[in-house]
Amino acid sequence: MNSQKPSRIGVFKQFILNNKFVLFLMILLLIGLNILVFMKVSFIFTPISVLLKTVLLPIVLASVVYYLLNPIVNFLERKKVKRIYSIFLLYILIAGIITIIIVSVIPFLREQVMSLIYNVPTYSMDIEVLTRDVLGSEVVNQVQHTLNINIADFSSRLSEQAASLLNTTWIGIGHFVGAVKDFVLAIVTLPFILFYLLKDGRRLPDFILNFLPVNMRRQTFTVMKEMNNQISSYIRGQIIVSFCIGVLMFIGFQIIGLDYASVLAIIAGCTSIVPYLGPAIAITPALIIALVTSPFMLLKLIIVWTIVQLIEGKVISPQIMGRNLHIHPITIIFIILTAGNLFGIVGIILAVPGYAVIKVITSHLFEWFKMRSKLYDEAKEEKQ
Repeated sequence: MNSQKPSRIGVFKQFILNNKFVLFLMILLLIGLNILVFMKVSFIFTPISVLLKTVLLPIVLASVVYYLLNPIVNFLERKKVKRIYSIFLLYILIAGIITIIIVSVIPFLREQVMSLIYNVPTYSMDIEVLTRDVLGSEVVNQVQHTLNINIADFSSRLSEQAASLLNTTWIGIGHFVGAVKDFVLAIVTLPFILFYLLKDGRRLPDFILNFLPVNMRRQTFTVMKEMNNQISSYIRGQIIVSFCIGVLMFIGFQIIGLDYASVLAIIAGCTSIVPYLGPAIAITPALIIALVTSPFMLLKLIIVWTIVQLIEGKVISPQIMGRNLHIHPITIIFIILTAGNLFGIVGIILAVPGYAVIKVITSHLFEWFKMRSKLYDEAKEEKQ
């Protein structure tokens, strides 16, 4: 009896515990069971989710500004200026810049925005007339007969889609008002969060590492450092690139004489924060205004947009962004689309830096798994 028991333990240890692949499957099974349990008792985490939704936006905004201002604070600190004095100096400077913008720029932009809103019905009617003229032309009729396309049916479907989109927009106004309220609260709390980030942000890694076992601290610090580099490079680079695109668009719109050049340039700069998809979204309102103005204006707009995109793609982005993220453009587009469907506007904005962080963590976990499992040992495979 006693001689059989150790042998069974030995067999179990040999085929289960010492088998790396089986052990890996058991770990995946345990992770899946934990996820299933958490899904069944998800109501327990409702207060935590509400807390995260409340503090997420202020923390994200404060983190973005932190990555922009922290190099300046570090520079002043190296020049023997105390860190807290540097922060107060930056706050005074930013307050002055905001005051100048409110006094001088906002009234000018307000006139253009109000004029654009006032002329939206006129632009809609012009687009409708232009669409009817195009659909009623002989060329379109010949194409319709050749390809057996029912233009009237297509127009009715297009109208139904437009009406559905309009209804969805009106329904979303309530959500927009709630988002504006959250944004205002985030702006109010941002200076306080930002102050402590600039003052004590350097101590945060050491504070986190104190909760980890000693033998994990070195590798975890390396991961945190890479994550910080990825996020800071992306945020600073993307904001500078977006600012350059907005300036170039404004110059181009002024040269060709496009109406509402300032507003359209600001829209282009803001939407360019989203890589690849942002410029395509930004050009849409400019295309509508140019199309209503004249076909020649539309041609000039396309030329300006093409030149700006070439300058951004060949000169600005390679110099500012470099290849820090090492992410293929197709991958970025898929990430943005998926994050947008899952989390909306916030997901679109945070998709690329979030993916960069996940990529760093996953790559280090995979390296750790390769080292511990010995499943990717090429030298061992060659000997066998």
